[in-house]
Amino acid sequence: MYDTRRIQDLLHHQVSDYMMHHGDGIYLYDTEGRAYIDCASATFNLSLGYSHPEIIKAIREQADLLIHATSTFQTRPVDELVRRLVAVSPPNLTRVHLKVSGGSTANEGAVKMAQVHTGRRDVITLFRSHHGQTLLTTAMSGEAFRREPFPLLVPGVVHVPDPYCRRCFYRQRPDTCGLLCAERINDFIDHASSGSVACVVVEPVSGSGGNIVPPDGYLAALRRICDERGIVLVFDEVQTGIGRTGHMFAADHFDVRPDIITTSKGLGGSGAQVAAILTSGEFSGLGGEFHSFTYGGNLLAAAAAARTLEIVSRPAFLANVRAVGAHIMRRLRGMAQRYPCVDDVRGLGLMIGIELTDRDGQPATSLTRHLARSGMEHGLILRTSRYGRGNVLKIRPPLIITIEEADLLCDRLETLVAQEAQ
Repeated sequence: MYDTRRIQDLLHHQVSDYMMHHGDGIYLYDTEGRAYIDCASATFNLSLGYSHPEIIKAIREQADLLIHATSTFQTRPVDELVRRLVAVSPPNLTRVHLKVSGGSTANEGAVKMAQVHTGRRDVITLFRSHHGQTLLTTAMSGEAFRREPFPLLVPGVVHVPDPYCRRCFYRQRPDTCGLLCAERINDFIDHASSGSVACVVVEPVSGSGGNIVPPDGYLAALRRICDERGIVLVFDEVQTGIGRTGHMFAADHFDVRPDIITTSKGLGGSGAQVAAILTSGEFSGLGGEFHSFTYGGNLLAAAAAARTLEIVSRPAFLANVRAVGAHIMRRLRGMAQRYPCVDDVRGLGLMIGIELTDRDGQPATSLTRHLARSGMEHGLILRTSRYGRGNVLKIRPPLIITIEEADLLCDRLETLVAQEAQ
């Protein structure tokens, strides 16, 4: 194993002893030549896997011409990316803000737009949400552990229960609850907010929070509540966007049109740093002095993102994501029949979660962490929910994964569970 002890003394963050060398498709290779199936697509941002040849070519060709230019000027990569984003977005979203450098700044920009548009202040988000790590998006995100170290965070955020049917906050049943998780948001607005709510920000499928897929009608109910109260509805599609759910955006799957979509991660294809805010025309015009970042809309990233959208838009691409995702779900649900610790398998497309519990049905957090650590010995890179505090393994391989590769992933995962979870 490569000796990283000296590096660990120098780095601000903790790293493992694994030294990685190169990647190809769904595989990451260490310096010893061992191959690992990346079930997390790095940080869920390698939608086209490692070193996709078309993405590498697009970046190289652009690097020969121009690496960066101020957004004062037009450039072909940025113009092409804007055109493609508008073409694949829900039809009400016709404006693109690219001067953001990641999902956190995209989400923060969306809130600013909503505040300017409505003249209001408050933001409503979900208990288990994760919207970023700036001060504002840290305050917006759910989970007390995210906010605990910071004495000063942005006020005006109201957190409400998730649409988590498996562990319903209201102790209801999905078939009889009347979508109480949505309807009770009215009570939070009336009694827990300042009375000045600018926007509701929601991940259509939770990312870090446990891969929670909302019940039918939930997002449509949010749309109705926002319409009735003049509140802006923002979909944080940083993780769900660009094909991850088997549709270009999760909004397409749920057939709900938000006022704003934020996207990043998978937009870069093979790791280019790029993000965007997609809005209707009424939200355009927020000046650069209010929300603009130096490396937002970088030309190398724009070239990679434009090519990514072209690839994901090809006729068979998203159909393959849905087919392979359904195949993995069938395999994992078969595992749930054989291993009592596998309590639930849920997801859309290739955004899949495996919820693990103990014999009493309680979250098996320690087991989840153990399986993620042990996965490396079985050639699997696994990540867990809630930054290691949750009980859900996240299965989100690159969208280019084949049926044969999916079977290998599932075979390795079942061997892991059979050996380590008994």
